Amino acid sequence: MKMLLFSSLVLLSSVLHGADRPSSAEASEGRPNILFIIADDASRDSIGVYGSTYVETPNFDRIANEGVRFEHAYNCNPKCAPARATLLTGRYSWQLEEACNHNPILSNKWVFYPFLLEEGGYFVGLTGKGWGPGDFDGANLGKSQDGRKVNPAGYVWDKRNAKPPYKGMASTDYAANFGDFLDERPADQPFCFWLGTKEPHRAYELDSYKKEGRDLSKVTVPAYYPDNETIRGDLADYAIEVEWYDRAIGGALKHLEERGLLENTVIIATSDHGMPFPRVKGQLYDDGFHIPFAVRWGSKVKPGRVVTDYITFPDLAPTLMEIAGVPAPEQMTGKSFLPQLLAEGSGRVDAKRDHTLLGKERHDVGRTDGELLSVAYPARALRNDGFLYVRNFKPNRWPVGDPEYGYLNCDASPTKSFLTELSMGDKDYKYFEMAFGLRPGEELYDMEKDPDCVTNLADDPAFAETKATMWAQLESELKAQGDPRVLGAGDIFDAYPNHQVDRQQKLYGRPDWNPVTLFEEKYGKGQ
Repeated sequence: MKMLLFSSLVLLSSVLHGADRPSSAEASEGRPNILFIIADDASRDSIGVYGSTYVETPNFDRIANEGVRFEHAYNCNPKCAPARATLLTGRYSWQLEEACNHNPILSNKWVFYPFLLEEGGYFVGLTGKGWGPGDFDGANLGKSQDGRKVNPAGYVWDKRNAKPPYKGMASTDYAANFGDFLDERPADQPFCFWLGTKEPHRAYELDSYKKEGRDLSKVTVPAYYPDNETIRGDLADYAIEVEWYDRAIGGALKHLEERGLLENTVIIATSDHGMPFPRVKGQLYDDGFHIPFAVRWGSKVKPGRVVTDYITFPDLAPTLMEIAGVPAPEQMTGKSFLPQLLAEGSGRVDAKRDHTLLGKERHDVGRTDGELLSVAYPARALRNDGFLYVRNFKPNRWPVGDPEYGYLNCDASPTKSFLTELSMGDKDYKYFEMAFGLRPGEELYDMEKDPDCVTNLADDPAFAETKATMWAQLESELKAQGDPRVLGAGDIFDAYPNHQVDRQQKLYGRPDWNPVTLFEEKYGKGQ
């Protein structure tokens, strides 16, 4: 069932950029190294410099304090595979066809910035989690001849392991693998490395916070949860894993310092989306898509700056291409934020960068619509300084998945169990409805007064003009970007196959059902 992911990159690069490429020696002269560090499921407000009260992240904070902190960074689509696809391709999620969905089968049409940089003379590597989850064939990606595994985020360096302090944490020694990569880097090449921790993705060792003697009174409980020991304990366990991510950052910085590479390395620290809790991960609310983002670049970036320009994950690839001096392909529709990095002051550098677009289609299986199986929950959103506007195109569908299949677009957790076990007569039932209930066609939230997105103003006459104006802007910009969902062809997102065919056959009790053949019958092969 697999589809080829990549055709020859050398041939593709020559088509996209022309045949002339610098030699390794030419490419390395005067160009910075690139270290991209990304957590798996860490919320913005879990980071010290963003105001966390119960998570300590001194190494992330160091990058922000010695560089620039972005106040308005967003992930475009709040789930692992689609968010990471936008990072790597420089395209908005709805421009990525099957890669707008979670767990897709990737086609061979997308090119990824690490391998474009490799063609431009960079030494490329990856440790931990790169692009995924999904199905791809990396046989023709890049040009490594040593048999090393390959991911769209780079060549894999994962030989080093270490015993983590708690169950649920990966044994990957991220910093040590980065050190191995640096030791094997040719002296005449700059490097591009992706360090992707698998933390704080679930599962966690239950009550690990008790072993560390953590004080639950310091935990901040969002307004969309009841405040009780179960929720606070779950958040405290999560905090330990965020700090494990931060420890990996510290190890990577140490390797750079020991080798004299710190000052000539662009270091970016972020997370793919918010924490793996109900109403956060995978959902179009601020805590799901508003992510931490800090950049350090030696003397190039004035330290301690705070930038309020809006940036989004599709902007990363064109930014790195510009930094490296490698032409960006037409594929990349994001906008470089290099001017924001190099500016002298804080605040809004470019007045036009005053909003961002977000969206989602199918994240997980377990949602049906009549005879249709594994359908999407299509939504788009516009976020600006004052408001968040969300358009839910299929409000008849369950946003987190059908109840009978266990709300599969939400990871299992003590918090999920507490909320889903509430009954209608319970005083806390409203929290279940906020997390798992059906949603209206439109949502509008005042981001200054209601940052947790609890009070929907969409039906309030006082905000009718704001709602209409934001929808008009959102629709116009999506049409300009060619989004099938607003051009009348959005049902194709329902049909793009989730690669876990066996799992879906068992889930629905349909051993004869095959989304790959159904897609090919309706849309043809190679789409």
